Amino acid sequence: MDHDAGRRARVLVLSGPSGAGKSRLARRLHESHGLPLLPLDDFYRELGAPDLPMSPLGLVDWDDVRSWDLDAALRAAEELCVRGSTRVPTYDISTSSVVGHRTIELGGAPLVVAEGIFAAHAIEGLRHRGLLAGAWSVHHRPWVVFARRLARDLAERRKPPLTLWRRGHALRRAQPGIVAAHRALGAVPVRARVAEREAADLLRDLQHDIPGDAEHAPDAGGAGG
Repeated sequence: MDHDAGRRARVLVLSGPSGAGKSRLARRLHESHGLPLLPLDDFYRELGAPDLPMSPLGLVDWDDVRSWDLDAALRAAEELCVRGSTRVPTYDISTSSVVGHRTIELGGAPLVVAEGIFAAHAIEGLRHRGLLAGAWSVHHRPWVVFARRLARDLAERRKPPLTLWRRGHALRRAQPGIVAAHRALGAVPVRARVAEREAADLLRDLQHDIPGDAEHAPDAGGAGG
């Protein structure tokens, strides 16, 4: 396998508020272009891990980045891009535990899609490793995101309904700050439909071995809202 730094795969980071459409976008990119997916939310720490952050309700605050293992996520991304495969945990949100492991294969793809609510925190580490292709913060109107998130979380029984309702409204109110924080970390705010077009352009650039660090951002007209 060729481990040359100029030939290794790069990572496209999809961050954004929970329920904003990151996973749907990642799946469309996989289906359209065959890109491997690295779901960063599977790197949550397990319930009972030391020093988990607590919310004012006395519950573990799973929306705090300290509940997530950044170092493990970066190791997995680097291994996938450089070595061609990596073994990752399968995390069950309803029980806040790792329920298994699986192997993700690069399959010769030049681009890996890494998505998750804390994905923006991986941008600097990926850039330092020479693995960053681009970083976008997927978002939509707060009430739209609230409705999508609640419907998904109830259907998947992620947490008790009252917890999901309270968390949903807290995240709705916090959404502008979340998007701004991700932008400060290097993720460009973008709607999913714009990101899908820009990802295709980025992939074409990587496939043609265009020199440089391949960092692309969506058109300014697609961001905002």
